[in-house]
Amino acid sequence: MTDVSTMTEKELKSKADELRLQIDHLDRELKSIYRQLKLHRTNMDDTKAKRDELNSRVKGLVAKARDAKSKRDSLNARISSLKASRNEIDGMKRQCTDEISELKSKRDSLNTLSKGSVETLSRAYFADLDIFLNADIPLKHEMDLFERLVSMKIRLDAAFDANEVHRKLMEAYESSKDVFASGGDLGGEIHELAEQSQKYHLEMIDLYKQVDELRKEADLAHSEISSKISVTAPLRERIDPIKAKMTLLREELGVYLGKLEDIHIQKDEKKQEEHLVVAKEKLDRNARMSLEDLKVLLEKGNLKF
Repeated sequence: MTDVSTMTEKELKSKADELRLQIDHLDRELKSIYRQLKLHRTNMDDTKAKRDELNSRVKGLVAKARDAKSKRDSLNARISSLKASRNEIDGMKRQCTDEISELKSKRDSLNTLSKGSVETLSRAYFADLDIFLNADIPLKHEMDLFERLVSMKIRLDAAFDANEVHRKLMEAYESSKDVFASGGDLGGEIHELAEQSQKYHLEMIDLYKQVDELRKEADLAHSEISSKISVTAPLRERIDPIKAKMTLLREELGVYLGKLEDIHIQKDEKKQEEHLVVAKEKLDRNARMSLEDLKVLLEKGNLKF
């Protein structure tokens, strides 16, 4: 800083005016920065409000989408359980059908072999047996009758077997009634649940589609905010250096103004001394004095009432 002790009043005033101009320039620059920051901040606040509102809507839609997904998954689990039950019942039905079909085939084969009922074949068999055992018949007839008895016995055994297979078939029919009656209309229930599941699935897809669109808008708004921050950062960085420089300039200006104040005080004191001399001369001559003359005499103690 310049040594002010050797500077004239004119030099001091010139330097003070120069410093004031620098301070005014910096003050205008600072106000301009604040105006720019305020404009950016206003726009940024609007953009932040938009981004936050979009994110809030995203949060709400995600909650709804998750709820739809949960309901869909619950229905799908129920459908899977019903399908497993239906498959189990269908397996039991196929097993019953296969068993019944096998028994019917076996019974029909035995009936084809027996070619008659147990009652009819039994009567014929025992009639021929009685003749074979008790009648006096020619050897040739006896041999033919024996062959017929053997054949008849095979047919009779087949008839008995056919009756046994038929009994098992009736039992299979009876036991299959519960199997075929079980399950009810699982297919209809599965279809109804599948339609509900599809409804929630489509709802979830639509909600997530809305979420994606809103997220894009929110991301765009966030990018705008980041861009504004990057633009305003250099402006904010200029503030503190300008303030620091203004402080130094004001301190320097204070030194010059202080020196000017000292000079003004010295001038005033010299002027008062000169005025006092004139006023005392007037007082000694009993000349006419002004109010200022009286004032200076009173202040200096040269005149008392």
